[in-house]
Amino acid sequence: MGQDVSRDAFTREDRVRYRHKVRRCLDVFALMLDDFGFDADRPMTGLEIELNLIDPAAEPSMRNAEVLADIADPTFQTELGQFNLELNARPRLIEGTGFADYEHDLTASLGRAEDRAAKSDARIILIGILPTLTPRHLILDNLSTNSRYRVLNEQIVGARGEDIELDIRGVERLQTHTDSIAPEAACTSVQFHLQVAPDSFANYWNASQAIAGVQVALGANSPYLYGRQLWAETRVALFEQATDTRPDELKAQGVRPRVWFGERWITSIFDLFEENVRYFPPLLPICEDEDPVEVLHNGGVPQLAELRLHNGTVYRWNRPVYDIMNGRPHLRVENRVLPAGPTVIDMLANAAFYFGLARDLAEADRPIWSQLSFSAAEENFHAAARRGIEATVSWPDLGEVRVTDLVLDVLLPRAARGLDRFGVSPTHRDRLLGVIEERCRTGRNGSVWQTETVWAAERGRGMDRGAALHHMVQRYRELQATNEPVHTWPVE
Repeated sequence: MGQDVSRDAFTREDRVRYRHKVRRCLDVFALMLDDFGFDADRPMTGLEIELNLIDPAAEPSMRNAEVLADIADPTFQTELGQFNLELNARPRLIEGTGFADYEHDLTASLGRAEDRAAKSDARIILIGILPTLTPRHLILDNLSTNSRYRVLNEQIVGARGEDIELDIRGVERLQTHTDSIAPEAACTSVQFHLQVAPDSFANYWNASQAIAGVQVALGANSPYLYGRQLWAETRVALFEQATDTRPDELKAQGVRPRVWFGERWITSIFDLFEENVRYFPPLLPICEDEDPVEVLHNGGVPQLAELRLHNGTVYRWNRPVYDIMNGRPHLRVENRVLPAGPTVIDMLANAAFYFGLARDLAEADRPIWSQLSFSAAEENFHAAARRGIEATVSWPDLGEVRVTDLVLDVLLPRAARGLDRFGVSPTHRDRLLGVIEERCRTGRNGSVWQTETVWAAERGRGMDRGAALHHMVQRYRELQATNEPVHTWPVE
């Protein structure tokens, strides 16, 4: 939901018109899928990285407007909280040296941003949930000034009709309430985009759903919230709860949540957009002037603005995307399951594993989704979020298996095959998948490093939890600057 919103109230007529317009867009989208020329000749990839700003004391720094003004680079944008930024990497092919190009561009962009942020006495940190956040930071007044965030907050809280409850039970337990969606700003992620052809979209989405749990287990980097150690990837539970528009009664009735894993394998991208329209009332009923039927009839490319806006307010962990670039429409899978960080090389290793494995599974003669139930895939996802790299998951022919064994014995070779089909240089393939391999062999990802460092500070240095978290965040930032993968980081 990236567009600006200038309205703060919607009428009944707005909602009726919007619902009609969304359904009209959906009908046009169905026609386009039948015989329109989508751009899919050479599939592009993309990365979005959400960032945190901290001050020299490792506290969140509410200065994203100042920092953005100093950066003056359109690839950086606001995010929900005033301590957040988002970096959108330039889309590219990953064949040949594509991953090396990503690494160079991301490192250079983050370096420039770090220099500019220093003018505001701020630092940039790549982490799933900033461990030094407290309830006093995640309040309505600390949302970014862009009006769309305030409007979205009003619509979500208004739809729920009461405070939002957070109840996360992990190693420790957190129970609290909030009167806004501000806690969602704690969730910072890296998102991978993969352009696909219409007739292969379902295979790629299904494959992405099947491996979401494995991705989260390997990449978990969010063990702390409000000073409590919760899940290995607490971001999953927090995001699901902080944007929930359903009071308890609607949950009991089986109404779908807006942060949604889904409930079935699909046969077409149309299934996902149709579910969005069928199950979810509009949060932002904003209509554009375009008549998509007329545009299509005249040989143009419809923007389908209402359908895209509605899609942006349904927070699937793997989201379908319809977009237009250089006058040609295309489709993407947006993989949203992973946290940001710990380093650029860690995130690119996660990307290589995802892109390669998704392609190999999507092109397999016997689809994984014909062997794994959808409910098992969802259970894997939440088990991995709770336990991280120590998780056990369900997998065809293997039953219950440790995720590290599954990756080492089965999935890494398949990811390598998929990267070969993309034409990725063997040197870059082996370097990035080697990071994943060593994470599995050592059993160490970002979440493990964070918790071990906090425990060491508490037990070895006699720090209380708050001091230990601040110490850990400062050490994390120092090690992040080396761009050495997290499994090599020392615990001191």
